[in-house]
Amino acid sequence: MSSAVPATPPSGRTLVAGVGNIFLGDDGFGVEAVRALGAHALPDGVELVDAGVRGVHLAYRMLDGYATVLLVDAAARGGEPGSLYLLDATDPADAAPRPGNTPIDAHHMTPDAVLALLDTLSAGTGARRPERVLVVGCEPADTDEGIGLSAPVAAAVDEAVRLVLRLVGADADASEPAATAAPATTERNTTPC
Repeated sequence: MSSAVPATPPSGRTLVAGVGNIFLGDDGFGVEAVRALGAHALPDGVELVDAGVRGVHLAYRMLDGYATVLLVDAAARGGEPGSLYLLDATDPADAAPRPGNTPIDAHHMTPDAVLALLDTLSAGTGARRPERVLVVGCEPADTDEGIGLSAPVAAAVDEAVRLVLRLVGADADASEPAATAAPATTERNTTPC
């Protein structure tokens, strides 16, 4: 696991995507963190999206010319609930083995499944994959059905926001919410399935 924040912010377009299911407790961490990021000014070229459970859509979006993608999600890695992880999915040491045959289940695609689908889509379409994919993960405490984050995971949201802001090279002043910041781009599908 890479825990060091890269010394220089990414060059080129950057996508920050919150991933997770808000109806499964702490699995909604990525969505909540991206919602909180929406209150901050982001550098030019950094786009923010609430991808939620739409992994197939996210995989296609990642092929839209981004140099760097930051996925924010719950990540069960055996630590204390609320622990944050910074993983480099383009680093073989951090990358989880990707299944060769990825089932497409639009409501249960983990970042690993999205990345495996990304491999397939980029090969099939000739589109360019992002040069770097980082995952800001938070150890969940409870992913049972229910809305709302557990106390330790909710407490980690602000720290995750600060980490993402450092990763994208936001100004030091950006650590405080901007009163006039543009609203975050959201793509939440509110139509019932």
